[in-house]
Amino acid sequence: MINQEFFKALNEICEARQLDKEPVFEAVAKGITNAYKKEANKTNVKVVLNEEKSELSFIEFYSVVDDKNLDPLDESKITLEQAKELKKTAKVGESFEIKINIDPKEFSRIAISSTKQIINTEIKRLEREKSYAFFNEHQDEMITGTVVNIQNDFITFDLGYDTSAALPKSEIAKEDCHIGARVKLYLSKVEMTQRGPKVFISRSDKNLIKRLLEDYIPEVKDGTIEIMGIAREPEDRSKVCVMSHDPNVDPLGACLGPKGKRIKDVIDALGGEKLDLYEWSDDPKTLVVNALKPAEVIGVQFDEKNKQALAIVPDDQFSLAIGKKGQNVRLAVQSSKWKIDIKSVTQALADGIDF
Repeated sequence: MINQEFFKALNEICEARQLDKEPVFEAVAKGITNAYKKEANKTNVKVVLNEEKSELSFIEFYSVVDDKNLDPLDESKITLEQAKELKKTAKVGESFEIKINIDPKEFSRIAISSTKQIINTEIKRLEREKSYAFFNEHQDEMITGTVVNIQNDFITFDLGYDTSAALPKSEIAKEDCHIGARVKLYLSKVEMTQRGPKVFISRSDKNLIKRLLEDYIPEVKDGTIEIMGIAREPEDRSKVCVMSHDPNVDPLGACLGPKGKRIKDVIDALGGEKLDLYEWSDDPKTLVVNALKPAEVIGVQFDEKNKQALAIVPDDQFSLAIGKKGQNVRLAVQSSKWKIDIKSVTQALADGIDF
């Protein structure tokens, strides 16, 4: 049966739903096949689509067997005598197919409805699989979501591919998340369910910082600058330790960018969250000094085996080194992976510490 309009319609479905043609054609063939099997009460039939010829063919398939291997429940197995009625040169052990003339227009209303239902089910399955493949490929990466609903304590984002996910408002409290706003999100995990992919997103994960730096700073993306550690207290402040693999590239200068534009873009994408950068060093003393910035450190004692350090700071720098509610030293510890204690000069002298 030749029908150019039929194949044109299939191609339009593929284009509209951004699906590959081959699996869609297979789904359609499966739908028509199952409908015909019910209509004609046959099992040994299949439908083949040939786009090049704009042809839809109904095929019956047979295997020629001897009497002892004949299965009355398997319509595809026939005797040599039966086979010769269909193909004069048939032989035992041979398999062959014959094309039959069927007009789908002659299907009953129930068969047509069944065909549509099966095709729709198969296409929805293909869409779910395509959606899952996309999000699975982008797991542990940054994606952009569009705000589509703000209700109670949650904000819902459209992630594309007929998939949405929600976040608590507390994760993006500082941002202007109006309907239609586009927000950078970290895709932490994806699971396949019967209803499609379930996507887990985050704005509080520290890896969002890493992905944003990669997005706005070419030297981070190409590996010239490596992120050695990240510590984050979402919606407030983060500390990032960076190093350069190229002696001609200043890691801090490259991350800041001309007039600080690069780091400003990252901060803007975080809704104004503060971001401290410091340079990695193989020397523990230098690393601890850098990690505690913006506070000034005038002496460091360290135990490299246990990765413990004692930093001595001027009395007027003690509060700055500790930070509000201990935030500065806490982020320094987490990002440098060194346990750091801090003493003021007065404390150190009182304790007899030689620095």
